[in-house]
Amino acid sequence: MASSPSITRYLTGITTTGTPHLGNYVGSVRPSVQFSRHDNVQSFYFLADYHALIKCDEPARIQRSTLEIAATWLACGLDPERVTFYRQSDIPEIPELTWFLTCVSAKGMLNRAHAYKAAVDKNLAKNEDPDNDVSAGLFMYPVLMGADILMFNAHKVPVGRDQVQHLEMTRDIAQRFNNLYGEHFTLPEVVIDDAVALLPGLDGRKMSKSYDNTIPLFTPRPQLQKLIAGIVTDSRAPGEPKDTEGSALFQIYQAFASEDETQALRGAYAEGIAWGDAKQLLFERIDREIAPLRERYETLMAEPAQIEATLLAGAEKAHALSQPFMSRLRQAVGLRSLATGAKPVAKAAKSTKSTKAGFKQYRERDGLFYFKLLDEQGSTLLQSRGFQTPQEAGRVIGEMQQLPHDLVNSFADRLEPVDNEVALAASKVLEALAKATGDQ
Repeated sequence: MASSPSITRYLTGITTTGTPHLGNYVGSVRPSVQFSRHDNVQSFYFLADYHALIKCDEPARIQRSTLEIAATWLACGLDPERVTFYRQSDIPEIPELTWFLTCVSAKGMLNRAHAYKAAVDKNLAKNEDPDNDVSAGLFMYPVLMGADILMFNAHKVPVGRDQVQHLEMTRDIAQRFNNLYGEHFTLPEVVIDDAVALLPGLDGRKMSKSYDNTIPLFTPRPQLQKLIAGIVTDSRAPGEPKDTEGSALFQIYQAFASEDETQALRGAYAEGIAWGDAKQLLFERIDREIAPLRERYETLMAEPAQIEATLLAGAEKAHALSQPFMSRLRQAVGLRSLATGAKPVAKAAKSTKSTKAGFKQYRERDGLFYFKLLDEQGSTLLQSRGFQTPQEAGRVIGEMQQLPHDLVNSFADRLEPVDNEVALAASKVLEALAKATGDQ
């Protein structure tokens, strides 16, 4: 499913479980809308309502959130004529692809997903069954996310650092599928904008619905001022110099202000600005940017039929890609018509482009050099930290390859057979290391 080499596909989704807040705007909506206006970009924006079902069992809330998030994208300037803007549940090929990917996804890999492990650890801390109240939906979340990305063969996926693991899983799943059935999927790359930090909430922690510390994006002006007045600050009095480091108020202001405005407030902190005055500056700066968007948002919220029509039109654009692609994937896996008299098809890609087990060295967008240890299916068993030069990464690989083959095998033998998932994973790593050292 190759696209023009001059076009880069970006894909972004927001789960429909709550009202958009300032953190969503700064970290996702605003930069994505700005980026969608580039000529060499093909953008996909979707409302992740299938994902919402994993964490929310309130139908009215999901429906309301879908409306609010769609209205937010449009009010902030997203042009549905220029991008593909759709609701996840309007694309039936996505759950079908999810099943295809499920069938090639390693359970051990899914066991290590952060959200699932966090739920298990929480249960263990309470001396409960590890999987108590853990749904299969939560466990399979990374595969559904992979289907969202791979359905449109996105090249770049902007995510927060907490989602990087899911992108790595998507790459692993795509590699497994490609090894079995041919080169159908592009391996997506993660995009993290370090200039956009996580926006702090009212209490200084990450702004999140989970912490109940958010500032709704389009809250009325009086309520916005009241919420900003409630941002937690320290006890330093007017005239006493204040630190910008660790100040939630300063970080929020910085996310909206120009460099000159930011430096001016930094100077005011040093001179001992009163917290009340600083909060008033923040309120005025945010409202200056949000007020015209709020007016457009309120108009859109009063016209849900118009938003519905926009989403359905976006779904038609998405179908133009998803339907023929799924048709090819069905053929690839063997779900074919019996009336065509099809001959057996050799797995050309598997025989000519199979992934060799061993070390793979590469460079990421952050400019650092990394390496992975892969198994014979192309799955990642070990992931290195970043190195400044390829020589440093290669030196570590060389040291690992110099491990005595018999020593590595002896450790692997001691770990088998076992039931513990961590030990099983360690056994696979040692087995791959034994092969890598033995091949030298």
